[in-house]
Amino acid sequence: MKEPVKEQSRELPYEPPSKTPELLNPIVLAYAGDAVFELLVRQHLLAQPNLKPHHLHREATGMVSAKGQRQLLERWAPMLSEEEADIVRRGRNAKSGQSPRNADPADYKQATALESLMGYLYYKGRTERIRELMAAAFSEKEAERGKETGNGQ
Repeated sequence: MKEPVKEQSRELPYEPPSKTPELLNPIVLAYAGDAVFELLVRQHLLAQPNLKPHHLHREATGMVSAKGQRQLLERWAPMLSEEEADIVRRGRNAKSGQSPRNADPADYKQATALESLMGYLYYKGRTERIRELMAAAFSEKEAERGKETGNGQ
């Protein structure tokens, strides 16, 4: 008789940065936050019933694009603490060099701000707060999808 497979921990391997999150450059926080955000978006999409590659790609790019992140940050703004709003401000004002050719510069700054916040929360170990913000993002996305298909409330 085979032994049942033990469920593995869902915690990702974690290596803290060389400085405390408060001392990291907002662009460095955004670098990590971009990966965290995209992973959470992809995990959410893989939990949905439609797993067609084209659908997954279209949905993911809608959320992880500069425009999508700007729109999401605007919805999150009333939910943010003073500390989080400060991280967003630092991320938005950070000099990141050249913005991508296919993104509006204002959208790109806001997207960097969102990614800075995600990186900051990740490195502070505030996974519950990340879950709250992402739950709000996904519920908004589901509501928008319902309106588009005529199934909204």
